[in-house]
Amino acid sequence: MARSGSHSAPAGPGRAELRQKLLAAGQEHVLERMARLDSLQRERLRAELERLDFELLSELVGQLKVAAGAGAGRFEPPRIFPSQPSGAFREEAHRARAVGLNLLRSGAVGFVLVAGGQASRLGFEAPKGTFPIGPVSQCSLFEFHARRLRAAARRHGVRTPWYVMTSPANDADTRAFFARHAFFGLDPADVFFFAQDMLPALDEHGRVLFSAPDALFLAPNGHGGCLLGLARSGALSDMRARGIAQLSYFQVDNPLARPADPLFLGLHAGARAGMSSKVVAKRDAAEKVGVLGRVDGNLACIEYSDLPAELREAREPGGELRFRAGNIAVHALSVDFVAELTQDGLDLPWHLARKKLKVVEADGTVGERRGIKFETFIFDALAR
Repeated sequence: MARSGSHSAPAGPGRAELRQKLLAAGQEHVLERMARLDSLQRERLRAELERLDFELLSELVGQLKVAAGAGAGRFEPPRIFPSQPSGAFREEAHRARAVGLNLLRSGAVGFVLVAGGQASRLGFEAPKGTFPIGPVSQCSLFEFHARRLRAAARRHGVRTPWYVMTSPANDADTRAFFARHAFFGLDPADVFFFAQDMLPALDEHGRVLFSAPDALFLAPNGHGGCLLGLARSGALSDMRARGIAQLSYFQVDNPLARPADPLFLGLHAGARAGMSSKVVAKRDAAEKVGVLGRVDGNLACIEYSDLPAELREAREPGGELRFRAGNIAVHALSVDFVAELTQDGLDLPWHLARKKLKVVEADGTVGERRGIKFETFIFDALAR
């Protein structure tokens, strides 16, 4: 089990110590690159290397040597509570709504938005949350979510603290966008920004790659890194001070998310769960979406490609898909659970994304290299 951190470390080493750290980590190519740089570039790269967490780098390199699992395990569908309960579910839903309403009215719920991405795939070079999704109003994704939080605040007579995860690439632009729009009517004191960590990408031999002659190739540490960011940024301490016990987690590109859902929050709290997930039924067996299920008894998100074809097609007696709980990245988490997971770093496994990356070589040429990015996924916390 990996405990992920950031690429940043405390106080930087001296030059001789930095050299020894690079040699010990098998990063001799970095020293060769530095010898080619001019003095200004060399200082910029040295400053970045001095912030590098070499202990974490060794952990990432070690992940390249970990053999793939020996099998997918035994798959079972999860217990699903219907959004429109009937029969035996109706009484349980009534109790859960009461619990959820009490949580909301007592100000015990905080709201976590993951918004670290850019809208490049939409042809919009800006933070994804600034994308004008309203077809007539041109309302941005951020404003859609803010309006729901304002409505919840009015409905329940409380403040709705909002913890917004950005990335180093869009943090400044996101903060400026909120300021230009007067925080969409929310009290700025109730909006807490924090940036997710970035990790060095490696080649297949475990050597760090570069995005510029004097800059490491860094990539986000995945949406699981949101939990670590909450702990390291002081957001968890802010939650404790506010009396927040439960978190409603959603992603910026889902304008249909209902963050203040009393039924979902009540079911989560009533079960004394560390983490719960909201799902939607798959449209058909061929829809390429991960589904929640049990793998060897542990709750998990099962990727579409990992679910055998016969299970993807399997049906219940009533005709619905047996594995139909499509993951939509809407979760509820207890603050205590997040604190426990992040006590000594982030206690989640690594996922390796192998892809072609545009890198800058030591001679200054730009080309493509087979590289590896490292991520953690928040849904892996379901197994805890």
